[in-house]
Amino acid sequence: MPRLALLAPRYWPTWLMVMPFSVLPFLPWRLQFACGRVIGRLARRLAHRRRAITETNLARCFPDMEPDERDHLSREHFEALGIGLIEAALCWWAPDRRLQRRVQIEGRQHLDRAIQSGHGVLLLAAHFTTIELCTRLLAMQYPIFAVYRPHENPVINHLMRTRRDAHSAGVIRRGDLRTMLRSLRRKATIWYAPDQAYLGPRGINAPFFGTPAPSSTGTSRIAAASGAPVLPFFYKRLTNGCYRLNILPPLNDFPSGDEVADATRVNAVLEQGIREAPAQYLWSHDRFKQFQRDYGTSD
Repeated sequence: MPRLALLAPRYWPTWLMVMPFSVLPFLPWRLQFACGRVIGRLARRLAHRRRAITETNLARCFPDMEPDERDHLSREHFEALGIGLIEAALCWWAPDRRLQRRVQIEGRQHLDRAIQSGHGVLLLAAHFTTIELCTRLLAMQYPIFAVYRPHENPVINHLMRTRRDAHSAGVIRRGDLRTMLRSLRRKATIWYAPDQAYLGPRGINAPFFGTPAPSSTGTSRIAAASGAPVLPFFYKRLTNGCYRLNILPPLNDFPSGDEVADATRVNAVLEQGIREAPAQYLWSHDRFKQFQRDYGTSD
């Protein structure tokens, strides 16, 4: 959509909603997080469908957890979700100097070694509430391409795409396999998160926390076509206001040639990262597409 078209009156409410967020990155850090927690608590009260999805996902993935514990985890998740909105504003508008001292990177030797091997690199990530900011924090250290899913709101989509593009080596539209492969063959490093429900023609059911979930085979297909090593990449918001980025060694013997086995392995690796910060994972996404099947709604 042409940029001038985004100034049409029907988009003014979105612009008015977004404008305060452009100021938030310049407020004290603790105040920003407090605002995020309030937003998250309100969302839990008002976003009934997202709350139901969250509670369904937690019940499926943590069946041995006591109901009170799952309820507490749900509350923590929505607070993390609200803080994630604030972090998106930080990602889009905060200057580098405000962020540099907030990041801790573990395992960067694995990424350095993979880059030096002369291949492109596929960073296997997941949709945590810290996704926007932590991707930028890594992009401040390495030229990272990010894969994005277009947003249905044209204004949000424009801001998401342009701000990510401004703070990274570039963005690649989800599903644009040709551009991804071309970039990997040019030795690019690409952030890639295949953890959301995938109902496309190449999707399969693979266990996710022990429950069959619609999963993508894209990770193994991209790795096979490009020769790129696959390095798990996880990130976590710490209580002291810093962020820990953790890059793990490349997956051995991957891809294996068995797409079901590879998707199962990818989901298991993602589970490992999610268990490190369960409240910060995006449980409000309809991972099992239960609500879509039951109510004919899309996520």
